[in-house]
Amino acid sequence: MTAPLILPFGGKTPRIHDSAFVAPGCVIIGDVEIGPQASIWYNCILRADINHIRVGARSNIQDGSVIHVETDYGDGGHPAIIGDDVLIGHMALVHGCTLQDRAFVGMGAIVMDGCVIEGDAMLAAGAMLTPGKRMPSGQLWSGRPAKYMRDLSEADILGMQRGVNGYVHEAGLHAAALKAVAERP
Repeated sequence: MTAPLILPFGGKTPRIHDSAFVAPGCVIIGDVEIGPQASIWYNCILRADINHIRVGARSNIQDGSVIHVETDYGDGGHPAIIGDDVLIGHMALVHGCTLQDRAFVGMGAIVMDGCVIEGDAMLAAGAMLTPGKRMPSGQLWSGRPAKYMRDLSEADILGMQRGVNGYVHEAGLHAAALKAVAERP
């Protein structure tokens, strides 16, 4: 098993809360902060070499996803800000944008520089949110480029919260399994 690579860069060292789960194979570089009970799944990359990344409490970044930032060309650039209780699906690309508390990014989706996905909004699997777009709370957007599809139902929003809770639970199980393997003679 390959332990996560936690790499200081540019005088900044990643800060990972003790209760967060970071799976083997992950690479976390530079000015990254990961909050309590967050989970960073197998083979994710969080590269904060030219701006910063923040991952809030209980948020999960699923297998193979890439989180990066936009450089500061004198305008501050765009960090990657991921709020609390955010779901990011497998193989997503999140670049220099803001995902507010309870936002959802589907599997294989792309969120580009300067975008904002408000809380309780969902970007569908495979969608591409082009630079500077803002998705209002309670909406589902889909397509390449992504466009408004419909309002989310209460059941959709509750399903996202169940997903957050499920990933917090699952991260605990994976952490225990990895610990058991490491303790074998």
